[in-house]
Amino acid sequence: MSHTAEHNEHAGGGTKEIIRITVILTVLTIIELIIGFWMIDIPLSSVGVRLALKGTIVILMMAKAFYIVAYFMHLKHEMKNLIMTIVVPLALFIWFIIAFLYDGNSFKNLRNTYDPYFKEQSTIKVEKKEHGAAGKHEGAKEEGKKASH
Repeated sequence: MSHTAEHNEHAGGGTKEIIRITVILTVLTIIELIIGFWMIDIPLSSVGVRLALKGTIVILMMAKAFYIVAYFMHLKHEMKNLIMTIVVPLALFIWFIIAFLYDGNSFKNLRNTYDPYFKEQSTIKVEKKEHGAAGKHEGAKEEGKKASH
């Protein structure tokens, strides 16, 4: 029985490993919270410091995601092909999101910068015209009044 317990410890199912990963995740979370509460006191005018702190929080979150996926979703002990089956589509998905956001923002900026007609049209007030059956009915009443006079 002792041999089976040792085999399970080395295979990655040990209690010591779970406790170690839980402590690492707890420490990373506490550091994120400290940075987040510290960032509240930093004035909005110091953009560089705030951006660096946000970047640090993102890096810590990625480290936590790695530990969660590797140990609690048991991908650390899986074959590399299975890991690549998950990581490559995830990387492509993240790349698509970044590319589409960048492209959409670029289109918005170009449209507002290089299309003076767009800016001009956004300042002109347009009268509302009546459409549909109500407008036709009103026109028929007007014609009827003219014909009777």
